[in-house]
Amino acid sequence: MAVTTLKRKLRRKRQAQNARTLKIKQLNAKPVIKNVDVEEIKKEFSKK
Repeated sequence: MAVTTLKRKLRRKRQAQNARTLKIKQLNAKPVIKNVDVEEIKKEFSKK
């Protein structure tokens, strides 16, 4: 008895897996923390 592989279904399944892992990676990614000078920002507002 021969076994046939469902190539199209397998490709769609892999696409879904890759999309899921990509989405998880994006959700877990932390943004770059920049050093923000709060006092400098307050001075800018007082100038305006």
